[in-house]
Amino acid sequence: MSATLNNQRGTVKAGWALAVIVTGVLVAAVDTTIVILALPTMMRALHANLAAIVWVIMAYLLVITLLATQVGRLGDMFGRVRMYELGFLVFVLGSFLCGVSQTQDMLIGFRVLQGIGGALISANSGAVITDTFPPEKRGRAYGFTSIGWNLGAILGILLGGVITTYVSWRYIFLINVPIGLAAVLVAWFVLRDRGERVSRRMDWWGMGLLGSGLFLVLLTMIHATSHAFTVRMGLIFLAGIVALAIFVWLETRLEHPLMHLQFFKNRIVSASLLAAFFQAVGNYAVLFLVIMYLQGLRQLTPLSASLLLVPGYLVGGVLGPISGRLADRVGSAIPATVGLGIQAVAMFLYAHLGLHNPLWWVTGISIVNGMGNAGFFPANNTAVMKGAGRGEYGIASGMLRTFANIGMVLSFASAMFVAATQIPRQLAFAIFVGTTALRGPLMTAFNHGMHTAFYLAIILMLVAAIFSLLRGRTPSVSQS
Repeated sequence: MSATLNNQRGTVKAGWALAVIVTGVLVAAVDTTIVILALPTMMRALHANLAAIVWVIMAYLLVITLLATQVGRLGDMFGRVRMYELGFLVFVLGSFLCGVSQTQDMLIGFRVLQGIGGALISANSGAVITDTFPPEKRGRAYGFTSIGWNLGAILGILLGGVITTYVSWRYIFLINVPIGLAAVLVAWFVLRDRGERVSRRMDWWGMGLLGSGLFLVLLTMIHATSHAFTVRMGLIFLAGIVALAIFVWLETRLEHPLMHLQFFKNRIVSASLLAAFFQAVGNYAVLFLVIMYLQGLRQLTPLSASLLLVPGYLVGGVLGPISGRLADRVGSAIPATVGLGIQAVAMFLYAHLGLHNPLWWVTGISIVNGMGNAGFFPANNTAVMKGAGRGEYGIASGMLRTFANIGMVLSFASAMFVAATQIPRQLAFAIFVGTTALRGPLMTAFNHGMHTAFYLAIILMLVAAIFSLLRGRTPSVSQS
């Protein structure tokens, strides 16, 4: 009787633990997209310019990208749950300060603080799952985190439009405060550090080189969407590339690097990381390109455009746990690679969107893309954790998010850059934030540019699929 009662209590506690982890993933995901539809309102309220206000998005993404492996390292050193809970507190503080910001500089600065909290949450979530759940249940747990990411994407788009329209743009940040505080309270009671503590050193040189390199590259890409590309900007771009090259060179020589490139001696982990990177570069541009298509070419409002994409995210969220369970049974290679193939099909269908396709066609393609996402993410996450040693779960989880986040920021910037290559630069920003619509010949030109971008996305998905296959067959739970 007592054994049954203890099992029931353990099940309930595990359920609460998973709920906290999924909540953390969800709020971090929400804040990668929630500000997109609020940009015009924020720009007017803060008297900002477009070139500056876009960094409200980019600052958050860049900080998460830069800190993913470092805060994963802190989790290995001081406890993953402790760092996870600290991440919630920092995230709540940053959200509150963003909500009360009075200038664009304050908002960008506090988004950096919010990004630090988001990095602590996202980089340690995978490792917390690994410490909390036995091997035969991890795939399903990762599947539920896939739900968190998908719901975060849905809520980020919808809440950004609804709250900005009917309440105030400030509440897209302030809404995080009660949610975050409640999650911290629950986490305090249900999560416990169980992993091995490993002494690590911070790689400040690596952080500086990676951060400056990415910042300079992104700066020139975003600048080129609204200004002519000059020799000065070319030199800045080159400096960013050089910084990234030095970063890679340095990381191979440090005893405690920011990125543990010895993982690339492990075929399963290295192939999974590269698959995540190329999938992110190809996939995250889709949201922005399709929204620009619906706003600029089809002249829908931002909120109406986002509603057409919601079913795809819902399908992805529902199928995520099923894919995770399948990865537990047959290994990661098959579901992850099939998922990437499905996404390549979705990109092909997007590439054939014209000016007169029925709008339900967009929803149908988004559902296909959601199915591909559901196949890839849980299986790929499981492969990384199975390939890493137990004392390196935090680093592996952080590296996975870093590679995906680098792909995300490059995807975001390249989506804007593609628009600027086909239409006047001053209109590209306006279309992106929904302040104007395309007319006449510009429609055809922009549509052609979108087709080119989607064909590029197909190539990126196929490259990701190749790496997914190259990792080989990861062991199923029964084989382990």
